[in-house]
Parts: sequence; C-alpha cells; structure tokens
Amino acid sequence: MTMKTILAASLAAAALTGLASAQDYSLPPTFGSVSLNPGFLPDPHQAQLVAGGTIDASSLGSNCVGMIANAPDYRLQYGEGGSQLFIGVTSSADTTLVVNGPDGSWYCNDDTDGLNPLVGGAGPMAGQYDIWVGTYGSDTAQATLFITEYDQ
Repeated sequence: MTMKTILAASLAAAALTGLASAQDYSLPPTFGSVSLNPGFLPDPHQAQLVAGGTIDASSLGSNCVGMIANAPDYRLQYGEGGSQLFIGVTSSADTTLVVNGPDGSWYCNDDTDGLNPLVGGAGPMAGQYDIWVGTYGSDTAQATLFITEYDQ
C-alpha cells in the first residue's frame, strides 16, 4: 500500500465515522483571546461575542448540544496553580458551551443557570482552553462570555 492509498483510506474512514474534528482549535479565535494567571483581576473577565454557528455540537459527545462555529469563539491561556476556574455565558437567548481543555478533552454544558451554560470546578489545568459558544437553535445571539475563579 502506498502512502497516498493509506491517507485516502484514513480520510474516507474519518468521513464515515463522523470524526469529531469539525471544530478546529488551530484556527484563530473569532472574538479574541486572553492570558490569565490565578488571582487575575478584574474577576470575572468578560468578552462580548456572537453565539451560534452551522455545526451541530452533538458530534463531540452526548453532553454537547447546540449549533457552534468551526473556529473557536475565544481562547484562554490559564496559568498554573489555580484552585478553581469557571467558564460561563450569559445571554437573553438559549446558549450552549463547548470547551476543549488543555488535556484535549471536550467539556460541554447547557442550561446550568436558566438558559445559560457553565463549565468548570476545582483543580483547573494550566494551559489552553478553546471556547465555543453555541445557540440551541439555528439563530445567532449576542452573548457575554465570562471567566471567573469565584464559586458559581
């Protein structure tokens, strides 16, 4: 088998299995990025963005819902030594949250606080968090992303 044949077979298999790589964390984030170290101020850090997209987040796992974009909406570089970290969204629309953590795991949430999502907890990992804010329907919506170390 040639390398070209192996590559073609791999791509075909990925297409047939619905490989969850539609979200491309190598792309630059659409609405910005921030580097925060434990104890950051002001807390919460906030960013305005437009939630939603054309990709169904359920391809990432059973806990993931909503429609998200291909590129991350926001990127967080978080320093080592934090005791807890939360990433959430507030909006007048029904929003969802998808986070790819420093360990490559996907963390998803919908409706923790009314229609607003939240992920996080104690013992956060240091590193890069790529964040997608989705909408439960196909419309887009104005939203505020927040990052905090306070109990939620």
